[in-house]
Amino acid sequence: MAFEPPRRLVRALGETAPDGDDWLEKLPETAGRAVALRELTVERVQVPGGRSSLVVLVRRPDGTPAVLKLAPPRARPGSERAALAHWGGRGAVQLLEQGSPDGALLLERLHPDVSVRSLPEAKALLEAAGTLRRLWVTPPEGHGFETVAGRTGRQAAAMRASAEADAEVAPLVETALAAREELLAAPPEEKLLHGTFRQSKVLAGERMPWLAVGPDPVVGECAFDLARLVRDRVEDLIAQPSGAATTRRRVKRLAESLDVDQERLRGWTLFRAVESGVRARRVGREQDAELLLEFAGWL
Repeated sequence: MAFEPPRRLVRALGETAPDGDDWLEKLPETAGRAVALRELTVERVQVPGGRSSLVVLVRRPDGTPAVLKLAPPRARPGSERAALAHWGGRGAVQLLEQGSPDGALLLERLHPDVSVRSLPEAKALLEAAGTLRRLWVTPPEGHGFETVAGRTGRQAAAMRASAEADAEVAPLVETALAAREELLAAPPEEKLLHGTFRQSKVLAGERMPWLAVGPDPVVGECAFDLARLVRDRVEDLIAQPSGAATTRRRVKRLAESLDVDQERLRGWTLFRAVESGVRARRVGREQDAELLLEFAGWL
């Protein structure tokens, strides 16, 4: 079978690929080796799939359905493996093999086309929040996960560079960076976080109704993880005449439901929205940038 990467994956990785990176070029060969090594039967490549990995629906030699996931080193698949192993299937998709000679992930099969995002908005937020709560556990001793301070520090440097080159975004960037500094000055208890949590990252399963997939794990305060969920369906929020008020109510409701400080959630939501908006603008995704920066202005 030809392992042709979906267009969304090609586009997304093309935006961030360092010079000389040939991971996409070698992907069909890499996928073929991973399948042969595990004696898997391929059903199909998941389309449109993710933005940082190739997801292949497969069956193991005993006929058990599974998923084979391949991601470039810059997507930190080793970190994802470590987080999934630590969660042990509690709230997240389960690893089906403990070691990996080639860096690929063999995972339990969920329902790839049925995410929490398919539910009505209020129900989707409720189910997503419940899933997220199960993931917030104490990180393993001596862990090697990236921290919120470290990750946002890298992002802050890129945001400053963008603001210097683009005066239009400078005021929002300054506000977001100031919020980050204040939040990091006195952080609450640190937990292992999903890192990129949103409704589309929660899929229907057999073992549990809903399970999280695709973490980019990070250790830090829970408000950072919840912040990405606040802006889910941002295009719908922007289209509403009462979008700003709805957003503020969502911050309050999510903070209360998960025992997170409301102002800290608002601050991280602002920082993450501005960071995503500035990054989208930097790579030419103007429509996404416009939505995200308008949303950030409401906070």
